[in-house]
Amino acid sequence: MSMEDPNDSFPEEVAAVKEDLKNNDSAAAAAKIQEYLDKQNDVLLNIAITGASGAGKSTFINALRELSDDDERAAPTGVTETTMVVEEYPHPNYPNVRFLDLPGVGTPNFPSDTYLERVGFEKFDFFIIISASRFTENDMNLAKEIQKIKKKFYFVRSRIDNDINAEKRKKDFSEEKTLEKIRQDCIGGLQEQGIKSPQVFLVSSFKLRRYDFSLLHDTLERELPAHKRDALLFALPNINLEIISKKKEAFQSKIKYWATLSAAAAGVPVPGYSICMDLSMMVNVAMRYVVGFGLNKPSLERLSASSGVPYTELLNVLKSPLATAKITQDLLLKLLSQTASTVALMALEEGSRWIPLIGIPLAVGLSFTTTCSALNYFLNELADDAQRVFKKALADDYRKH
Repeated sequence: MSMEDPNDSFPEEVAAVKEDLKNNDSAAAAAKIQEYLDKQNDVLLNIAITGASGAGKSTFINALRELSDDDERAAPTGVTETTMVVEEYPHPNYPNVRFLDLPGVGTPNFPSDTYLERVGFEKFDFFIIISASRFTENDMNLAKEIQKIKKKFYFVRSRIDNDINAEKRKKDFSEEKTLEKIRQDCIGGLQEQGIKSPQVFLVSSFKLRRYDFSLLHDTLERELPAHKRDALLFALPNINLEIISKKKEAFQSKIKYWATLSAAAAGVPVPGYSICMDLSMMVNVAMRYVVGFGLNKPSLERLSASSGVPYTELLNVLKSPLATAKITQDLLLKLLSQTASTVALMALEEGSRWIPLIGIPLAVGLSFTTTCSALNYFLNELADDAQRVFKKALADDYRKH
């Protein structure tokens, strides 16, 4: 892999990196790349969850954060209004993604006409309006107010699994027809109140992989600004195989940046410096992969609790040591030693830097190629593990339905 093609696709913020590397200004190149990566990791996404008292807002937030309602970090739930102020709940793995549990709209303390101003609407990226039955007049008034401030909003009809279970008692039960009837009832009611083209999603907080949650994600992904899409994607639970594939693609798109950091380090004429820096960086990136795919211990334990599949059975389908072991430089070297081409490239890089005139430029290119190869290897292994875990934990449930 050459240095030319990947860098041609760099955004404007780091377009000068190639020039820095050509001028042997490794420090400047590394600083630009690191600043860009830090900026990407710090993108804030504030998701407002609102609706009538008792609609299931807190349970929905807990489901998105993959926490049970009795977890000490969970949003409190109850049959009465438990949210009296705006409560902020960061994602346990991605604190830059925040779920804001808003007080119930239309309560005495939060009348709909002053609601948005009182909750501080300007900080939210979009609103999800939740109802456990038909959407109320307060919900519709709130939607109209959100329209005025030109923010996105989406209607979520919660607890849909309860409706399905109730309808199953009927002889002519059809899940598909029941869902469509509920959807059309919600849409019709909203349109009657002047909401044009309302987007309604039928969701069960206890079964996110079923019903309309994947459609909700697809819609959010399509309508969010580009720089916020990855923040949402990584924070989502693996509700289907497509989510896992999208996470892999998102991680893959950043490999060229990490590889360019590696190339910049290779420009420093100090024995062993480049390899040491590469391994340190790869440890950090591999840990991001593990967390992003939900393969760290806390995520697997939460999946075990929600799916009913024993934790040990989830561990049994993992093949990459990265998913369960403490990730160290020694572990990465051991894994890379199993790929002869990568080891050969690392050795060639270290040896080539001492060739007069062409040594450093050659080492820079080799370092880029080596890092791309290594990170793709780790990413492929962990993405495959994520798919195996998903199938183990959830495929049986799909077959039941």
